[in-house]
Amino acid sequence: MTHVISDEMIEYVSILAKLKPDEQEKEQARKDLAEMLGYIDRLGELDTEGIEPMSHVYPESNRFREDTVTNGDGREQVLANAPEVRDGAFVVPRTFE
Repeated sequence: MTHVISDEMIEYVSILAKLKPDEQEKEQARKDLAEMLGYIDRLGELDTEGIEPMSHVYPESNRFREDTVTNGDGREQVLANAPEVRDGAFVVPRTFE
C-alpha cells in the first residue's frame, strides 16, 4: 500500500519538531515517512498467531524486590575521620553569618 503524505502533514510534523525545512528537505521527509509507513504495513502482514506478547526483550524477574540493607552504611568508619561530629553528622564551618 502506498502512503500519500500531504504537505499539511509535513508542515505539522515540522512544527512539532520545531524545524523549518526547505522544499528539498520536505520532499525527502515525505519519502522517508512513506517508506516507514510501508514498513509498518509489512510488519502487519506477519503471522503472530500463538506468539505471546512481551513487554521487554530481556527476561526480567524479581523486578520489584524488597529493598533490604545487606552491608550497612559504614557511618561509624566515615565519621571516625571527621575532625568534628555532632548528632551523627559532620560539623562544617559556617559560610554565612
